[in-house]
Amino acid sequence: MDFSHTEERQMLADMVGRFVRDEYDIETRHANARSDDGFSRAHWSQLAELGLIGALFPESCGGFGGTGFDISVVFEQLGGGLVVEPFLANLLAGTALAASGTHSDVLDEVMAGNCLLAYAHGEPASRYSLSQVETVAQKSGSGYRLNGNKAVVISGDTANKLVVSARTAGGNDATDGISLFLVPADADGIHIRSYPTIDGYRAAEIALKDVEVPADSLIGVEGQAIALIEQVNAAGTLAVSAEALGAIDVGIEMTLDYLKTRKQFGVPIGKFQALQHRMADMMTEREQIRSALINAAGNLQSDQRDWHMSALKNLIGRAGRSIAEECIQMHGGIAMTFEYAVGHYAKRVVMIDHMFGDEDHHLQRIIKLGAIAATAAATA
Repeated sequence: MDFSHTEERQMLADMVGRFVRDEYDIETRHANARSDDGFSRAHWSQLAELGLIGALFPESCGGFGGTGFDISVVFEQLGGGLVVEPFLANLLAGTALAASGTHSDVLDEVMAGNCLLAYAHGEPASRYSLSQVETVAQKSGSGYRLNGNKAVVISGDTANKLVVSARTAGGNDATDGISLFLVPADADGIHIRSYPTIDGYRAAEIALKDVEVPADSLIGVEGQAIALIEQVNAAGTLAVSAEALGAIDVGIEMTLDYLKTRKQFGVPIGKFQALQHRMADMMTEREQIRSALINAAGNLQSDQRDWHMSALKNLIGRAGRSIAEECIQMHGGIAMTFEYAVGHYAKRVVMIDHMFGDEDHHLQRIIKLGAIAATAAATA
Protein backbone atom coordinates (compact mmCIF):
# COMPACT_ATOMS: atom_id res chain seq x y z
CA MET A 1 0.00 0.00 0.00
CA ASP A 2 1.07 3.57 -0.66
CA PHE A 3 1.11 5.63 2.53
CA SER A 4 2.53 8.75 0.88
CA HIS A 5 0.86 12.07 1.65
CA THR A 6 -1.43 13.64 -0.89
CA GLU A 7 0.12 16.55 -2.74
CA GLU A 8 -1.76 19.05 -0.57
CA ARG A 9 -0.71 17.41 2.68
CA GLN A 10 2.89 17.12 1.54
CA MET A 11 2.85 20.85 0.78
CA LEU A 12 1.42 21.48 4.25
CA ALA A 13 4.13 19.34 5.86
CA ASP A 14 6.86 21.06 3.85
CA MET A 15 5.53 24.49 4.79
CA VAL A 16 5.49 23.77 8.53
CA GLY A 17 8.83 22.00 8.37
CA ARG A 18 10.39 24.94 6.58
CA PHE A 19 9.06 27.35 9.21
CA VAL A 20 10.54 25.22 11.99
CA ARG A 21 13.93 24.96 10.28
CA ASP A 22 14.18 28.63 9.31
CA GLU A 23 12.55 30.45 12.22
CA TYR A 24 12.20 28.13 15.20
CA ASP A 25 15.54 26.92 16.45
CA ILE A 26 15.89 25.72 20.03
CA GLU A 27 17.00 29.15 21.31
CA THR A 28 13.89 30.75 19.81
CA ARG A 29 11.78 28.04 21.36
CA HIS A 30 13.28 28.66 24.79
CA ALA A 31 12.77 32.43 24.44
CA ASN A 32 9.11 31.92 23.51
CA ALA A 33 8.58 29.54 26.43
CA ARG A 34 10.15 32.02 28.89
CA SER A 35 7.95 34.92 27.75
CA ASP A 36 5.01 36.13 29.82
CA ASP A 37 2.53 34.26 27.61
CA GLY A 38 4.65 31.15 27.28
CA PHE A 39 4.60 31.48 23.49
CA SER A 40 5.11 34.08 20.75
CA ARG A 41 1.98 35.90 19.61
CA ALA A 42 3.91 37.05 16.53
CA HIS A 43 4.62 33.44 15.57
CA TRP A 44 1.01 32.49 16.33
CA SER A 45 -0.27 35.19 13.97
CA GLN A 46 2.24 34.18 11.33
CA LEU A 47 1.21 30.53 11.48
CA ALA A 48 -2.47 31.51 11.38
CA GLU A 49 -1.83 33.53 8.21
CA LEU A 50 -0.21 30.45 6.68
CA GLY A 51 -3.48 28.59 7.31
CA LEU A 52 -2.06 26.18 9.85
CA ILE A 53 -4.94 26.55 12.32
CA GLY A 54 -7.51 26.13 9.56
CA ALA A 55 -5.88 22.82 8.58
CA LEU A 56 -7.09 21.36 11.89
CA PHE A 57 -10.78 21.86 11.15
CA PRO A 58 -13.14 20.63 8.40
CA GLU A 59 -14.50 22.65 5.48
CA SER A 60 -18.00 22.48 6.97
CA CYS A 61 -16.95 24.97 9.64
CA GLY A 62 -14.63 27.13 7.57
CA GLY A 63 -11.40 25.12 7.72
CA PHE A 64 -9.74 23.13 4.98
CA GLY A 65 -8.73 19.89 6.70
CA GLY A 66 -9.82 18.33 9.96
CA THR A 67 -9.18 14.70 9.04
CA GLY A 68 -6.89 12.46 11.04
CA PHE A 69 -4.15 12.81 8.45
CA ASP A 70 -4.37 16.62 8.46
CA ILE A 71 -4.00 16.70 12.23
CA SER A 72 -1.13 14.21 12.27
CA VAL A 73 0.77 16.02 9.49
CA VAL A 74 0.61 19.36 11.32
CA PHE A 75 1.50 18.03 14.77
CA GLU A 76 4.32 15.81 13.56
CA GLN A 77 6.05 18.89 12.15
CA LEU A 78 5.28 20.94 15.27
CA GLY A 79 6.83 18.17 17.38
CA GLY A 80 10.00 18.38 15.32
CA GLY A 81 10.44 21.96 16.52
CA LEU A 82 8.99 21.57 20.04
CA VAL A 83 6.67 24.41 19.05
CA VAL A 84 5.08 25.88 22.21
CA GLU A 85 2.37 27.93 20.51
CA PRO A 86 -1.12 26.79 21.70
CA PHE A 87 -2.12 24.52 18.82
CA LEU A 88 -3.17 21.65 21.06
CA ALA A 89 -5.42 23.76 23.28
CA ASN A 90 -7.18 25.29 20.27
CA LEU A 91 -7.52 21.91 18.55
CA LEU A 92 -9.23 20.46 21.63
CA ALA A 93 -11.65 23.29 22.28
CA GLY A 94 -12.15 23.96 18.57
CA THR A 95 -13.00 20.31 17.90
CA ALA A 96 -15.84 20.55 20.44
CA LEU A 97 -17.21 23.63 18.65
CA ALA A 98 -16.77 22.15 15.17
CA ALA A 99 -18.32 18.78 16.04
CA SER A 100 -21.33 20.41 17.73
CA GLY A 101 -21.93 22.87 14.92
CA THR A 102 -22.26 25.74 17.39
CA HIS A 103 -20.44 29.05 17.87
CA SER A 104 -19.11 29.09 14.31
CA ASP A 105 -18.29 32.79 14.65
CA VAL A 106 -15.86 31.99 17.47
CA LEU A 107 -14.22 29.24 15.44
CA ASP A 108 -13.73 31.69 12.57
CA GLU A 109 -11.85 34.00 14.94
CA VAL A 110 -9.77 31.07 16.18
CA MET A 111 -8.70 30.07 12.66
CA ALA A 112 -7.82 33.71 11.92
CA GLY A 113 -5.55 33.74 14.97
CA ASN A 114 -7.61 36.41 16.75
CA CYS A 115 -9.10 34.29 19.53
CA LEU A 116 -7.42 31.74 21.79
CA LEU A 117 -9.34 28.82 23.26
CA ALA A 118 -8.59 26.33 26.04
CA TYR A 119 -10.32 23.09 26.94
CA ALA A 120 -11.17 22.86 30.65
CA HIS A 121 -12.37 19.31 31.22
CA GLY A 122 -9.93 17.48 33.52
CA GLU A 123 -10.43 17.85 37.28
CA PRO A 124 -8.28 17.19 40.38
CA ALA A 125 -9.95 13.80 41.01
CA SER A 126 -10.70 12.70 37.45
CA ARG A 127 -7.30 11.30 36.41
CA TYR A 128 -7.96 9.80 32.94
CA SER A 129 -11.72 9.28 33.31
CA LEU A 130 -13.72 11.25 30.77
CA SER A 131 -16.98 10.99 32.73
CA GLN A 132 -15.67 12.00 36.18
CA VAL A 133 -17.05 15.56 36.27
CA GLU A 134 -17.81 17.21 39.60
CA THR A 135 -18.13 20.76 38.31
CA VAL A 136 -21.81 21.67 38.42
CA ALA A 137 -23.95 23.81 36.12
CA GLN A 138 -27.25 24.84 37.70
CA LYS A 139 -30.06 26.67 35.96
CA SER A 140 -29.97 30.36 36.91
CA GLY A 141 -32.61 32.58 35.37
CA SER A 142 -32.37 32.09 31.62
CA GLY A 143 -28.80 30.78 31.85
CA TYR A 144 -26.53 28.69 34.06
CA ARG A 145 -24.34 29.12 37.15
CA LEU A 146 -21.04 27.16 37.14
CA ASN A 147 -19.14 25.99 40.22
CA GLY A 148 -16.14 23.69 40.33
CA ASN A 149 -12.42 23.24 39.71
CA LYS A 150 -10.50 22.30 36.58
CA ALA A 151 -6.95 20.94 36.60
CA VAL A 152 -3.99 21.03 34.20
CA VAL A 153 -5.80 23.11 31.59
CA ILE A 154 -3.35 23.32 28.68
CA SER A 155 -2.66 26.97 27.76
CA GLY A 156 -5.50 27.97 30.06
CA ASP A 157 -3.73 31.11 31.26
CA THR A 158 -3.73 32.86 27.87
CA ALA A 159 -7.13 31.80 26.51
CA ASN A 160 -9.79 34.33 25.63
CA LYS A 161 -12.55 31.73 25.95
CA LEU A 162 -12.80 28.40 27.74
CA VAL A 163 -14.72 25.29 26.76
CA VAL A 164 -15.80 24.03 30.18
CA SER A 165 -17.44 20.71 31.05
CA ALA A 166 -19.99 20.74 33.85
CA ARG A 167 -22.61 18.39 35.17
CA THR A 168 -26.24 19.35 34.62
CA ALA A 169 -27.59 15.98 35.85
CA GLY A 170 -26.51 12.60 37.21
CA GLY A 171 -23.82 11.39 39.59
CA ASN A 172 -20.21 12.50 39.54
CA ASP A 173 -19.09 9.63 37.27
CA ALA A 174 -22.21 9.16 35.13
CA THR A 175 -21.74 9.39 31.37
CA ASP A 176 -25.15 11.06 31.00
CA GLY A 177 -25.73 14.55 32.30
CA ILE A 178 -22.45 16.22 31.22
CA SER A 179 -22.67 19.48 29.26
CA LEU A 180 -20.11 21.75 27.62
CA PHE A 181 -20.17 25.55 27.85
CA LEU A 182 -18.27 28.33 26.09
CA VAL A 183 -17.19 30.72 28.83
CA PRO A 184 -15.24 34.01 28.59
CA ALA A 185 -11.95 33.53 30.43
CA ASP A 186 -12.37 36.91 32.14
CA ALA A 187 -15.89 36.24 33.41
CA ASP A 188 -16.61 37.14 37.04
CA GLY A 189 -15.91 34.23 39.35
CA ILE A 190 -13.13 32.63 37.29
CA HIS A 191 -9.76 32.36 39.01
CA ILE A 192 -6.75 31.14 37.02
CA ARG A 193 -3.39 30.01 38.43
CA SER A 194 -0.85 29.34 35.70
CA TYR A 195 2.45 27.45 35.82
CA PRO A 196 5.07 26.01 33.46
CA THR A 197 5.18 22.27 32.91
CA ILE A 198 8.39 20.27 33.11
CA ASP A 199 8.67 20.12 29.31
CA GLY A 200 8.52 23.89 28.81
CA TYR A 201 4.82 24.31 28.03
CA ARG A 202 2.10 26.04 30.10
CA ALA A 203 -0.96 24.87 32.01
CA ALA A 204 -3.36 26.30 34.57
CA GLU A 205 -5.60 25.40 37.48
CA ILE A 206 -8.98 27.08 37.04
CA ALA A 207 -11.57 27.63 39.78
CA LEU A 208 -15.13 28.60 38.89
CA LYS A 209 -17.22 30.16 41.64
CA ASP A 210 -20.77 31.24 40.80
CA VAL A 211 -19.86 31.95 37.19
CA GLU A 212 -22.99 33.14 35.36
CA VAL A 213 -23.28 32.27 31.66
CA PRO A 214 -26.19 32.77 29.24
CA ALA A 215 -28.19 29.90 27.76
CA ASP A 216 -26.54 30.29 24.36
CA SER A 217 -23.16 29.45 25.89
CA LEU A 218 -24.23 25.79 25.78
CA ILE A 219 -22.28 23.70 23.26
CA GLY A 220 -24.41 21.00 21.68
CA VAL A 221 -27.27 19.37 23.60
CA GLU A 222 -27.57 19.75 27.36
CA GLY A 223 -26.52 16.63 29.23
CA GLN A 224 -25.30 14.77 26.14
CA ALA A 225 -21.72 16.00 25.79
CA ILE A 226 -19.95 12.70 26.43
CA ALA A 227 -19.77 11.89 22.69
CA LEU A 228 -18.22 15.31 22.02
CA ILE A 229 -15.76 14.79 24.87
CA GLU A 230 -14.73 11.39 23.48
CA GLN A 231 -14.22 12.94 20.05
CA VAL A 232 -12.08 15.72 21.51
CA ASN A 233 -10.05 13.16 23.46
CA ALA A 234 -9.44 11.09 20.31
CA ALA A 235 -8.28 14.16 18.35
CA GLY A 236 -5.96 15.15 21.21
CA THR A 237 -4.54 11.64 21.49
CA LEU A 238 -3.78 11.57 17.78
CA ALA A 239 -2.25 15.06 17.87
CA VAL A 240 0.18 14.45 20.75
CA SER A 241 1.13 11.04 19.34
CA ALA A 242 2.05 12.68 16.05
CA GLU A 243 3.93 15.35 17.99
CA ALA A 244 5.83 12.62 19.81
CA LEU A 245 6.82 11.04 16.49
CA GLY A 246 8.16 14.39 15.26
CA ALA A 247 10.19 14.78 18.44
CA ILE A 248 11.44 11.18 18.21
CA ASP A 249 12.60 11.77 14.63
CA VAL A 250 14.75 14.70 15.75
CA GLY A 251 16.04 12.88 18.82
CA ILE A 252 17.17 9.91 16.73
CA GLU A 253 18.82 12.11 14.11
CA MET A 254 20.68 14.08 16.79
CA THR A 255 21.83 10.84 18.40
CA LEU A 256 22.96 9.40 15.07
CA ASP A 257 24.99 12.55 14.33
CA TYR A 258 26.54 12.34 17.79
CA LEU A 259 27.56 8.70 17.28
CA LYS A 260 29.26 9.69 14.03
CA THR A 261 31.27 12.57 15.54
CA ARG A 262 32.00 11.61 19.16
CA LYS A 263 35.26 9.67 19.30
CA GLN A 264 36.59 7.22 21.83
CA PHE A 265 39.77 5.17 21.50
CA GLY A 266 40.44 7.14 18.32
CA VAL A 267 37.28 6.09 16.42
CA PRO A 268 33.69 7.40 16.26
CA ILE A 269 31.60 5.63 18.90
CA GLY A 270 29.11 4.73 16.17
CA LYS A 271 31.61 2.07 15.08
CA PHE A 272 30.89 0.08 18.23
CA GLN A 273 28.52 -2.76 17.46
CA ALA A 274 26.61 -2.52 20.73
CA LEU A 275 25.61 1.07 19.96
CA GLN A 276 24.72 0.13 16.39
CA HIS A 277 22.33 -2.51 17.70
CA ARG A 278 20.71 -0.03 20.07
CA MET A 279 20.30 2.50 17.26
CA ALA A 280 18.75 -0.17 15.03
CA ASP A 281 16.26 -1.03 17.78
CA MET A 282 15.32 2.66 18.13
CA MET A 283 14.71 3.01 14.40
CA THR A 284 12.61 -0.14 14.34
CA GLU A 285 10.46 1.14 17.21
CA ARG A 286 10.08 4.48 15.42
CA GLU A 287 8.71 2.80 12.30
CA GLN A 288 6.25 0.84 14.43
CA ILE A 289 5.05 4.13 15.90
CA ARG A 290 4.76 5.63 12.42
CA SER A 291 2.66 2.67 11.23
CA ALA A 292 0.38 2.88 14.28
CA LEU A 293 -0.01 6.64 13.73
CA ILE A 294 -1.04 6.12 10.10
CA ASN A 295 -3.52 3.46 11.20
CA ALA A 296 -5.02 5.68 13.91
CA ALA A 297 -5.20 8.74 11.64
CA GLY A 298 -7.16 6.73 9.09
CA ASN A 299 -9.61 5.59 11.77
CA LEU A 300 -10.27 8.91 13.53
CA GLN A 301 -13.82 8.96 12.17
CA SER A 302 -14.43 5.18 12.14
CA ASP A 303 -16.30 2.99 14.62
CA GLN A 304 -12.94 1.38 15.50
CA ARG A 305 -11.51 4.75 16.58
CA ASP A 306 -11.11 4.03 20.28
CA TRP A 307 -9.21 0.76 19.83
CA HIS A 308 -6.78 2.28 17.33
CA MET A 309 -6.18 5.36 19.49
CA SER A 310 -5.42 3.23 22.53
CA ALA A 311 -3.12 0.96 20.52
CA LEU A 312 -1.21 4.02 19.29
CA LYS A 313 -1.01 5.70 22.70
CA ASN A 314 0.11 2.51 24.43
CA LEU A 315 2.91 2.17 21.89
CA ILE A 316 3.91 5.83 22.35
CA GLY A 317 4.16 5.19 26.07
CA ARG A 318 6.29 2.05 25.73
CA ALA A 319 8.45 2.69 22.68
CA GLY A 320 8.51 6.49 22.88
CA ARG A 321 9.83 6.51 26.42
CA SER A 322 12.38 3.82 25.55
CA ILE A 323 13.67 5.83 22.59
CA ALA A 324 13.83 9.03 24.66
CA GLU A 325 15.86 7.29 27.36
CA GLU A 326 18.19 5.70 24.80
CA CYS A 327 18.85 9.11 23.22
CA ILE A 328 19.87 10.45 26.63
CA GLN A 329 22.05 7.45 27.50
CA MET A 330 23.93 7.32 24.20
CA HIS A 331 24.71 11.02 24.42
CA GLY A 332 25.93 10.74 27.98
CA GLY A 333 26.22 13.73 30.29
CA ILE A 334 25.83 16.40 27.60
CA ALA A 335 22.20 15.35 27.09
CA MET A 336 21.40 16.38 30.66
CA THR A 337 22.37 20.01 30.10
CA PHE A 338 19.73 22.66 29.41
CA GLU A 339 21.68 24.05 26.47
CA TYR A 340 21.65 20.79 24.50
CA ALA A 341 18.37 20.19 22.68
CA VAL A 342 18.04 16.42 22.87
CA GLY A 343 17.03 16.47 26.54
CA HIS A 344 14.11 18.78 25.77
CA TYR A 345 12.86 16.43 23.08
CA ALA A 346 13.11 13.53 25.52
CA LYS A 347 11.17 15.41 28.20
CA ARG A 348 8.36 16.20 25.77
CA VAL A 349 8.06 12.58 24.66
CA VAL A 350 7.92 11.37 28.27
CA MET A 351 5.34 14.02 29.17
CA ILE A 352 3.15 13.01 26.22
CA ASP A 353 2.91 9.51 27.70
CA HIS A 354 0.90 11.03 30.57
CA MET A 355 -1.47 13.06 28.40
CA PHE A 356 -4.91 11.62 27.48
CA GLY A 357 -4.11 8.40 29.31
CA ASP A 358 -0.75 6.76 29.93
CA GLU A 359 0.61 3.42 28.73
CA ASP A 360 -1.10 1.36 31.45
CA HIS A 361 -4.44 3.14 31.07
CA HIS A 362 -4.57 2.40 27.36
CA LEU A 363 -3.49 -1.21 27.82
CA GLN A 364 -6.46 -1.70 30.17
CA ARG A 365 -8.69 0.05 27.64
CA ILE A 366 -7.52 -2.26 24.84
CA ILE A 367 -8.31 -5.30 27.00
CA LYS A 368 -11.76 -3.90 27.84
CA LEU A 369 -12.60 -3.08 24.23
CA GLY A 370 -11.40 -6.50 23.14
CA ALA A 371 -13.63 -8.21 25.69
CA ILE A 372 -16.63 -6.16 24.55
CA ALA A 373 -15.95 -7.07 20.92
CA ALA A 374 -15.58 -10.76 21.78
CA THR A 375 -18.87 -10.76 23.70
CA ALA A 376 -20.64 -9.02 20.84
CA ALA A 377 -19.24 -11.56 18.34
CA ALA A 378 -20.30 -14.50 20.53
CA THR A 379 -23.87 -13.27 20.85
CA ALA A 380 -24.28 -12.23 17.20
